[in-house]
Amino acid sequence: MADPLDDPVRSALTGPHAHLAQRRGRVLRYPPELSRFIAIPHPTTAEDWADAAALVGPERAPIAGVVVAPHDDWKVTGVGPGLQLVEDDVEPRHDDEAVRLGPTDLPEIVAFVARHRNGRLFTPRTLELGTYLGIRRGGALVAMAGERLRPVGWNELSAVCTDPAHRRQGLAMRLVRALIAGMRERGERAFLHVSDSNPGAYAMYERLGFRVRRPITMGSVHIPEEHLPAAFRSDHS
Repeated sequence: MADPLDDPVRSALTGPHAHLAQRRGRVLRYPPELSRFIAIPHPTTAEDWADAAALVGPERAPIAGVVVAPHDDWKVTGVGPGLQLVEDDVEPRHDDEAVRLGPTDLPEIVAFVARHRNGRLFTPRTLELGTYLGIRRGGALVAMAGERLRPVGWNELSAVCTDPAHRRQGLAMRLVRALIAGMRERGERAFLHVSDSNPGAYAMYERLGFRVRRPITMGSVHIPEEHLPAAFRSDHS
């Protein structure tokens, strides 16, 4: 692997997140209650796809930043163009109003992400991946941002969202700067993936001081039920 960001999931699961990795052969993944990401080697063999089927089963598994041609039995869904951004000239800044979110905040976080990120799922153990910060107004969470993949030397910004009633106040930018301040103290730099369908997010990160590292294809792979290992099929008894 020439650069950790060329395959950030594999770099994370063989580096800072190695203690979280589930492995079968050359295929790695996070525990599903923590994250759905999977690392499939490239080029990929039929044995790799068999290992992925045994490891993942019927779940849809996102692949971050790597274009993998699926095996004949597999499908690719949610495919779309995107960009991998890296910090270039971001000013880190701790924020007194940003509070660390923890396990007691989880029900509110799950509902907040689902409500403000197109119904996306915030899995129960996601907080174990890194720091998650929030801003509250009147006791209610109105903005949040956190850390997800941790390839060597880098940390991915994730779950950046603001309640519509509190947008255009710079809350997301403040949280991103606060997270990057913590990353810098650990000797890490920030990166993220943004969809081409979200130009507003791209514009915000560009203003903050991020630059495009490379275009990527975003999507998930999954295997149809008829090709699943017997243990995963609904007719298995």
